[in-house]
Amino acid sequence: MPDHFTLMIIPNRKSGVKKISVPKTIIRNILIASVLIILVTLYVVYDYASIKRDRAELARLRQQTKEQSQQFRDLAMKMDAFSDRMEELRQVDKKIRTLAYETSRDKKLPLGVGGSDNETKIKSLLDQDQQKLIAGMRQGIEKLNEDAGYREKSFSEVLAFLHEQKSILACTPSIWPVKGWVTSEFGARQSPFRSGVEFHRGLDISTRFGKEVIAPADGIVVISAYDSQDGNFVKIDHGRGLATGFAHLSKMAVKQGMRVKRGDIIGYVGDTGRSTGSHLHYAVFVNNFPVNPKKYLKSS
Repeated sequence: MPDHFTLMIIPNRKSGVKKISVPKTIIRNILIASVLIILVTLYVVYDYASIKRDRAELARLRQQTKEQSQQFRDLAMKMDAFSDRMEELRQVDKKIRTLAYETSRDKKLPLGVGGSDNETKIKSLLDQDQQKLIAGMRQGIEKLNEDAGYREKSFSEVLAFLHEQKSILACTPSIWPVKGWVTSEFGARQSPFRSGVEFHRGLDISTRFGKEVIAPADGIVVISAYDSQDGNFVKIDHGRGLATGFAHLSKMAVKQGMRVKRGDIIGYVGDTGRSTGSHLHYAVFVNNFPVNPKKYLKSS
């Protein structure tokens, strides 16, 4: 097998053929070197492209990290603002509960209300490590969720209490059943029918004959009948032991068992029964015991 290669060079027709003898090892080395150069060139090109791509990805990640950092800061500020709003709601809740407690008759609404008193601000962690910021934000979110739960429970309790108070108010005889002049007060008085003193169990309100008499509160009519003493008499049960009575009516506008609302017409002023003239005898009973109606009326 030959150990060299012969290259023949024929430049033109007039010149002679030139022969160049090249050893086989040189040709092999040249081919190996060429392959190596091509491989190195390809590696450099690929490595450069990878570096360029990595630098672009790094720039993108840096920009993304910067944007996320700003978003964390914005979220931290919003969380602090929301925390301040929750504190304002807590103070409003406290004021509402105090007012409701002071204005209620039975003082059943408790003044205590739950909630966290942690005043740590998330913005104080902005200059700390991001992991500390994230941990602080997570803790802040848990606190806000807890406070929101307390506020929801508290407001539901206040609303239920106010609804109950509204129902109690609607069933409390606090308005006058008819407008007129009080000619006889509740309590001991000189009897208009005989000599001596008697106990008057209500108010006598003098007004024109046939004037409308209205229910002073919501309730159920338990009596609507004629009596020789009270004449046409209506009694309304308002619940919780409260009841009202209306005597000497010229005509009754309700029947026993009817449910009435405050302001509904229940009858008309008259002088039926044992009466000295046109007037309404108005009585209030607590557990069937007569009390002074003026205790419940808004104005005397």
